[in-house]
Amino acid sequence: MPPRKIRNTLALALLGLLLERPMHPYEMASTLRERFKDSSFKINPGSLYDTVESLAKHRWIEPVETVREGNRPERTVYAHTELGRQEFIAWLDELVREPVAEYPKFVAAVSYLGALGPERAAAALEERARHLADRIDGANKALDETVGQGAPRLFMIEVEFVRHAWQAELGWARATAAEIRSGSLPWPDHS
Repeated sequence: MPPRKIRNTLALALLGLLLERPMHPYEMASTLRERFKDSSFKINPGSLYDTVESLAKHRWIEPVETVREGNRPERTVYAHTELGRQEFIAWLDELVREPVAEYPKFVAAVSYLGALGPERAAAALEERARHLADRIDGANKALDETVGQGAPRLFMIEVEFVRHAWQAELGWARATAAEIRSGSLPWPDHS
C-alpha cells in the first residue's frame, strides 16, 4: 500500500467531523473542543487551517459555500469529497487494526529512571501519579457531562480508552514508587 498522502491525526479528526455535516474551520475547532477532543488531537488555529488547506489540496474535502454571520468575516464551509470519505475510512481501518510504535516520551524517560536516584525517582513517580489522578478526574467529568447527559457513548469512546490507559499508568507509577520507597526495587549503587 503506498504511503498515505496525509498522516496528521488532526486531519483524521476533521474528516470525522465532516461525516456529520459540512462545517467551516472555526466550527470544526469549536466542536472538537466542546467534545473534549483536544485531549486526543493537538488543536491550534494555525495547524487547523493548514490541515484544512492540505485536505483541500489533496481533494479530500472541498468548499461548498461561503457564509457570513453578522459582522463576522466570511467563512468557507467544507464537505467531504468521495475520495476524502474513502481515504478516511481506509485510514481509520488501518489505525484501528495495526498497532504502531509510537515512542512515548515517558517510556523513554522510564528507561533511565535509575539516573534519578531512589528518592528523586520515587518523588517524580508520585508527582506523576497526582497529575494522572487529576487527568482521570477530568476524563470522568467529561464523560459525566456528555455520556452521562445522554450523548452516545461511541462519541466519547476515546476519552474512555485514554482514561483506562491513565488508570493503568497510575497503578504502575504508584506501585513502582512504593517499591522504591520500601527498598524492594533493587537500586544500583553508583557511589
